[in-house]
Amino acid sequence: MITRYFRTLKDSELKVVEATRSGVWVHVVDPSETELDELAAELKLEREILDDARDFFEVPRLERSGNATYFFTRYLSDDTDEDTDTAPLLIVMGETFVLTVALHPVPQFERFMTGREVVHTTQKTKLFIQIMQAVTRSFERQLITLRRLVHRDRAKLRKIGNREIVRFVSYENRLNDMVAAVMPTNTALQQVMNGHFMPVYEDDRELMDDLRIDNAQVVESARSLLKTIQNVRNAAEAILANTLNNRIKTLTVLTILLTIPTIVFSFFGMNVMLPLAHTNWAVMLVLIITGAIVLGALVWFKKNEWL
Repeated sequence: MITRYFRTLKDSELKVVEATRSGVWVHVVDPSETELDELAAELKLEREILDDARDFFEVPRLERSGNATYFFTRYLSDDTDEDTDTAPLLIVMGETFVLTVALHPVPQFERFMTGREVVHTTQKTKLFIQIMQAVTRSFERQLITLRRLVHRDRAKLRKIGNREIVRFVSYENRLNDMVAAVMPTNTALQQVMNGHFMPVYEDDRELMDDLRIDNAQVVESARSLLKTIQNVRNAAEAILANTLNNRIKTLTVLTILLTIPTIVFSFFGMNVMLPLAHTNWAVMLVLIITGAIVLGALVWFKKNEWL
């Protein structure tokens, strides 16, 4: 679906227009082959590069062809069928337009469409920066949520079970997806700062620097949280292994203690002549001796910290 947005500095709201004009923002969701052909012909773009935006696993990169700059990035999306939390987004900076192509609706754009954040489509570089800031803010919010969840589970370290370990694996996948999306995006932003791919005015350089710093902080925070998760998992595995060893040790001691009377009673249960066979107090004596042996073994195990 192709939607064209337009707003100048004099306009009071973001408008949807029917035809492409100078200063327009063209937003495309889940484009068909026919729509890509139409865009390539109308905006004089490389059809093959536009087709790359339909590859769900397209990696962030920057490319220049003709009079347009193609900026591939990834954004957080809940509307994905693949085993990843991010989806590809192509931002094309033309001489008179901005084009965005996504496979799924971009939730980060909702604040632009509803007017909660003012965008002027005629200011192409600022629009590009605002789009990237919205993507970065979504990563930052995701990090805050994940950090809260990790610390909640870490507080119950001794009670961590299979369910919590599965959750930690899910957290790690999300964080790895985040790092894989933000790191190359930040490299591409550094290339944009050089001014060879699109015009970057002096007023925009500070915003670009802030954007790069925010992206770098997202990467560092994600890596730090990954280390925390790995430490918690290692600690949980050590606790589980130690608990298992203690239980095996306890069961081994109980087995030995139960084996002692079993051997004694088996010996005296044989159908042959045995010592004390005709003594009235033989049963009591056997029980006392057996109990003493078991008690001695129990004291020995306790002394050697087996119990």
